[in-house]
Amino acid sequence: MKRPKTSKISGLSRTLRLLLALVFAGMCFVPAAKAQSLKAMTANGATGLFTLPSGRIGWEEAADIGLDAGLNYNFVGKNPIAQMGISLFKWVEITAGADFQPYVHTPGDSTLRFNNTDTILGMKLHFPIKRNALALGGNVQFLLHDSYSAAGQIYAASTYQGSFFNWPVETSFALGYTFREDPDSNINFGIGFDIELFPDFLRRLVHWIVDYSNFAYSAEALGTDPFYRGDLSTGIRLDFSAIPRLDDFKLSLDIVAVDIMDKDHRSGRVGFLFGAPLLGKAW
Repeated sequence: MKRPKTSKISGLSRTLRLLLALVFAGMCFVPAAKAQSLKAMTANGATGLFTLPSGRIGWEEAADIGLDAGLNYNFVGKNPIAQMGISLFKWVEITAGADFQPYVHTPGDSTLRFNNTDTILGMKLHFPIKRNALALGGNVQFLLHDSYSAAGQIYAASTYQGSFFNWPVETSFALGYTFREDPDSNINFGIGFDIELFPDFLRRLVHWIVDYSNFAYSAEALGTDPFYRGDLSTGIRLDFSAIPRLDDFKLSLDIVAVDIMDKDHRSGRVGFLFGAPLLGKAW
């Protein structure tokens, strides 16, 4: 379905965008601090922030083979999203996601469907650059909305370390392209950061994440519509693997406010991730 074009952007939206740009620009020129790279999943399974893929993969330093499994839940769409990923030999990851969306009956459609599940398959190649990282990736999306369709995305993503008020931070950029039937094909871009809040006091347990992108976790995502103003999401990621007895594994919880700039589409999401090394790490 074609969406109407609009150029309406509120003054509040412009102001918040400007402030966000100044924050990101400030971090670009701050000396790097040692950051703890959490390497959790986006909503579609790729390693990254909430929506934005990063330049890292799940087990790039910790294991030759590592396995991750996650589950997200969107409150507005009431749809769970299951993810799984495997990292191979510290340079490639393969991911899969299943978005269990509810079927919405449309007038004139008498077809009985019991599910409306989208499937997302992805791959990312990782190139480490000292403490920073670069990755090339992409995904293929099999979408079921009244009829089957498909989309594809390719991207390059980079991640570097810095400081923000003396707190360690990792900043990520992504640039890519989504392939779909016109007019929905589009250039993709995004920027985001993962900052450790009060790392000495909170023992590196709490991460504040902000990401902004003009694309969502899939071409038919629920709980967000980045078409008009982009998707600005923010929230807390709790890293329980920062607890010494759990540091051989990944265990994290996301609490996210999604697409907060759009009053008609903003949503909430929670996510859970568990990961374990399978080869190349002492248990």
